[in-house]
Amino acid sequence: MVVGYDGAAFHGFAANPGVATVAGTLAQSMRRVLGYEPTLTCAGRTDAGVHGWGQVVSFDAAPFDRERLLRSLNGLCAPAVVVRSIDEASPDFDARFSARARTYRYRVLNRDVPDPFLATTTWQVHDALDVAAMNAGGFALIGEHDFTSFCRRRVTVVSGETVAASMRREVLSLAWQRVAPRFDGDGDGDLVELWITATAFCHQMVRSITGTLVDVGRGRIEAEAVAGILEARDRGASGPVAPPRGLTLWSVAY
Repeated sequence: MVVGYDGAAFHGFAANPGVATVAGTLAQSMRRVLGYEPTLTCAGRTDAGVHGWGQVVSFDAAPFDRERLLRSLNGLCAPAVVVRSIDEASPDFDARFSARARTYRYRVLNRDVPDPFLATTTWQVHDALDVAAMNAGGFALIGEHDFTSFCRRRVTVVSGETVAASMRREVLSLAWQRVAPRFDGDGDGDLVELWITATAFCHQMVRSITGTLVDVGRGRIEAEAVAGILEARDRGASGPVAPPRGLTLWSVAY
């Protein structure tokens, strides 16, 4: 399934007893339609408040009517969660482990006046942003690097010993752009978007990169300093973590 959702009302994608999640909503609705609750695997476990447009979800199921399931799930879950399509995959397909790259979009509303229609899907930044400087700083992050400075550290247990998980990731592309004309028809775009694609991301990586590069755009951090922040491998060296509401899992490549 390709799934879109407004993450504002959910405590993330992954099922979590006692709170509303995207996976929990989908699974409960599938149980009503199919008569059982399949195990769902997603391409990216988005955090609370993060949105999805091209989230991919795989599951094993007995034969079913795809069109009926699509209509029924959208009838039960929309508009907060929408199933955009359902297709049969090969038996060895896994939404997470078969993925080759993931693309996220982060939207910043760069204006003084709030917008009620963008409040849950953008981060409003009042300071003028230098998009060219943000792109210059972001260039240092493209390629394969240790992103410890931009990730929440996680540990794993190997042979009974607790070890730090690798923060090495490969960013394939990163670009900021202004989009959409100002609502009063004057000046440059009010929306500033980050588009970033990587083979995989670690926890809070996109939001940490966003917060750091927005500080570059504000003039609080020099663009040339981003390479040093990356090399420091120190979470305390980077800028703030951007709020979740501006982030959307846009697409997944296989």
